[in-house]
Amino acid sequence: MALKVAIAGLLLILLSPFYYGYILSGFVSAWRWVKDYGQDPNYRTYHSFNIKIPKKHSVHGIDVSYYQGKIDWPMVKKMKEDEVKISFAFIKATEGLLLVDPYFKRNWREAPKAGLMCGAYHFFRPKKDGKAQAKFFLQVVNIEKGDLPPVVDIESLDGISPAKMRLELSDFINYVEMKTKVKPIIYTGLKFYKDYLAGEFEEYPLWIAHYYQPKLNLDKKLWKFWQHSDKAKINGIGHVVDFNAFNGDSTQLANMLVK
Repeated sequence: MALKVAIAGLLLILLSPFYYGYILSGFVSAWRWVKDYGQDPNYRTYHSFNIKIPKKHSVHGIDVSYYQGKIDWPMVKKMKEDEVKISFAFIKATEGLLLVDPYFKRNWREAPKAGLMCGAYHFFRPKKDGKAQAKFFLQVVNIEKGDLPPVVDIESLDGISPAKMRLELSDFINYVEMKTKVKPIIYTGLKFYKDYLAGEFEEYPLWIAHYYQPKLNLDKKLWKFWQHSDKAKINGIGHVVDFNAFNGDSTQLANMLVK
């Protein structure tokens, strides 16, 4: 009788979908280990995102513009591989003195509805008046409680001197801070930062672009966001996307939101 009970119990286990789920889970884990063998454990490939992602960061996000087209934001929010998911998005709003991103209004409305923390950015043109660009940006973007701080994207000199660029950038930042009571984030590439901005604007959060590296070669005390890839594939987006890591945990990111 005891033998029959044992055999019946074993059959129940072997025929259980939970058993096969456990076996399948083990197989997937083993296959992942085989595929990742030889990779830097702190910079492994996440196949659903189609990029390598630095593992020493727990909060991840993207930045988008018209280039990504119409985005299915709920699909973006649902995407996850292991511990990696999209928690925040920076959205292009304006450029220079006249250009409004054609997808800004939709993205600014739909991304927060999907549950993402969002910030708007302005693509800065150093040849144009900095204060005038700030006024234009704030005419388009209404910075509200719960938003990430506004961003100024500075990537080139546009033919002017570094001193003139810094003057116009300062005018932009000061005006936005005066009107919003929030310190704007400065986005730039690592080389541009080292050449023209290092030692300047140190009281403002820094967002650095530096691609395809396991670690950002900059003192962690200096930066808040790191754009480490421009080739991510994200569910709900038809084009490759910039991928970012936050220098901190989710609580620290939430503390950056406009109060």
